[in-house]
Amino acid sequence: MAPSRTEMLLGFIQQRPSDPFPRYALAMEYKNTDRLQDARKVFADLMASSPDYTATYLHAGNVLVALGQIAEARGIYESGIGVCARVGDSHARGELEGALASLPGAR
Repeated sequence: MAPSRTEMLLGFIQQRPSDPFPRYALAMEYKNTDRLQDARKVFADLMASSPDYTATYLHAGNVLVALGQIAEARGIYESGIGVCARVGDSHARGELEGALASLPGAR
């Protein structure tokens, strides 16, 4: 029997523990299969271990929005905007600014 996508991604993480992409892919797999708490944990671990991996922040915030944790999502989006500004990722910054503006209570 072929391994599941999750099992394959976990294997990639073991093979390349310092590469952020397999962790990001695992978090996205969890998000896309509605395993939001698992996605939240992997995104949090990824932000801690690879804080400059800008793609993480939008999806981490989106998971928190889906979990109803709007204030925490706002903080993640704002942190991501700061990281994007520092590393020069204007595309991800624009996406994060849009997500932040769409939150309930946004100014």
